[in-house]
Amino acid sequence: MTTSIAAADIAVHGRVQGVGYRDYTQRRAALLGLAGYVMNTSDGRVLVRVEGPRPVIEELVRALETGPRLSRVKNVSVRWLPAADGLAGFDIRYAGSAP
Repeated sequence: MTTSIAAADIAVHGRVQGVGYRDYTQRRAALLGLAGYVMNTSDGRVLVRVEGPRPVIEELVRALETGPRLSRVKNVSVRWLPAADGLAGFDIRYAGSAP
């Protein structure tokens, strides 16, 4: 059975900047075999763009709801997108480097 590729924008709210959250996200996503990137936003959120099988993305979302030990996640929102299947690897991006 072939699993189709899904895509999502995931926004994480709370104390999630400066506590290793992007590194945690990158390691989890890579371990799960997902493609995409994670970055801080100017308003204090962490934004994740991810592509892969939807059940695997949902597994990442569950991990992001907890985050690393020093983070305090208040809310995780997911916006499902049409899959472009154009991302490779999983990177940490910085302001000005996202499309």
